[in-house]
Amino acid sequence: MFKLKREYTEYENKSLRLPKDLIEKVQALANENQMSFNKVVIQCIEYALGNMERNVDNQEK
Repeated sequence: MFKLKREYTEYENKSLRLPKDLIEKVQALANENQMSFNKVVIQCIEYALGNMERNVDNQEK
């Protein structure tokens, strides 16, 4: 289950272009949890990377 946490120690800047509807959903989630938009995005990406299915044909050797 995905749960939001509050702290990270090191950051680096990177610009992203996101669909407007996705921004609105993430911002609503951030507001509900009194967190920054950035922290919610980081955790969503970490969750997705940690829970994605790997395609054996596309894995690097």
